[in-house]
Amino acid sequence: MFGNRDIPTYLFTGFLESGKTTCIKEILEEGNFEDGLKTLFLLTEEGEKELDENLLKYNKVTLVVIEEEEDLTEDYCISLVKEHKPARIMIEVNGMWDLTKLLNETLPENWVVVQTFTTVNAETFQMYINNMKSLLMAHFGQSDLVIFNRCTAEMDKASMRRNVKAINRRAQVLFESEDGSVESNIEEELPFDVTKQEIVLEDDDFGLWYLDVSEHPEKYEEKTIVFKGQVYRNRTFPEDAFVPARAAMTCCADDIAKIGFICHYKEAKKFATNDWVTVRVKVKPEFSRKQQALVPMLWAEEVVPAQPPEEEVVYFS
Repeated sequence: MFGNRDIPTYLFTGFLESGKTTCIKEILEEGNFEDGLKTLFLLTEEGEKELDENLLKYNKVTLVVIEEEEDLTEDYCISLVKEHKPARIMIEVNGMWDLTKLLNETLPENWVVVQTFTTVNAETFQMYINNMKSLLMAHFGQSDLVIFNRCTAEMDKASMRRNVKAINRRAQVLFESEDGSVESNIEEELPFDVTKQEIVLEDDDFGLWYLDVSEHPEKYEEKTIVFKGQVYRNRTFPEDAFVPARAAMTCCADDIAKIGFICHYKEAKKFATNDWVTVRVKVKPEFSRKQQALVPMLWAEEVVPAQPPEEEVVYFS
């Protein structure tokens, strides 16, 4: 019966030397697991830093090292629970392992992931973006908290933040400097004036607006936004609704998806899917029970046919 109960599971993802061990150490030292309950800690990647044995013992953490990806199987996970009977599980995930497979195939169903931390070495971030972007974006897509460490004043933190938010709008992003100070409220320099009652977006500005209005819908409440988009509609949409969407590349050329928000317009059915239109809309945020947050809803005042933009794909970098 013990093995069938839900076990809260905490994931720590990121590449080698990104600061995963330091993050775990800080969580333990801050007393987050000082409740006397047993913790099973699966270590799948050993870096330069190691956790102090006394710290692990004090927090009742049992460490199990797993060296090869194929060794971590669902059956092995189940056997570890039977042997150690933990109240919770922590996994320091090897950055080169298949995170999607780990979540969807390897972890037992009752290992419920309640929080995922991703650490990033800001000094090597651009190198990974250039060479291993798909792997890095997989980490961002699953994360609740992304921590960029080793940050300096000269770094483009806004661009780093956009790379995360383009993949995962719900993730919190923190920037930690060498002196230990932490910054979270990075001011995005937007290419349009958000103080205006009417904002006309250039074709290249849609991506930045999309991220900003997703995160701060109240900032645009009752403002008029004019932009170009491609009509998207499916069978579930009412007759008076469509999405004026743009194709966005969040990771690589094989990872292009349509992004946009539901737009209400009484003559929506006049336009066919994939038609290019220019819309003049009012933003009216509504509370989403599914997302448990305010989400932008658009109400069109005018929709007219338009020519496609010179660059149809939106980028976030």
